Amino acid sequence: MPQPQPSEQELLKTILQPLLQDFQYWFSRSRSLLETEDIPFLSDQQQADLLTRVKHAQQEVSTAQMLFDATDGQVGVETSTLVPWHHLLNECWQVGMRWRASASPSPNLEASDESLGSQSQD
Repeated sequence: MPQPQPSEQELLKTILQPLLQDFQYWFSRSRSLLETEDIPFLSDQQQADLLTRVKHAQQEVSTAQMLFDATDGQVGVETSTLVPWHHLLNECWQVGMRWRASASPSPNLEASDESLGSQSQD
């Protein structure tokens, strides 16, 4: 027996609501990093610009969440709105990964350096 198809509203609640929550979570983490850490591979202006874009995206996501909640899940978000958020998050993830990599040297690299320094010179 075929299962009934979910309504558009059920789909929106199932997919969009957690997606908006994820955007908020990751923008919040990105904002925290950009506000509290000096990112050595970004100029001060680049870091400030990225932070401004993250704050703006957070406001947009908050607005989308408020509309979604106020309409009991009957209002969606255009893909043309979601794609720039996704691209911005991707940029933030890249910055975060690069920052973490530069903040803590790789244990394998340290081990390699130590073994190179302890080799006898014949």
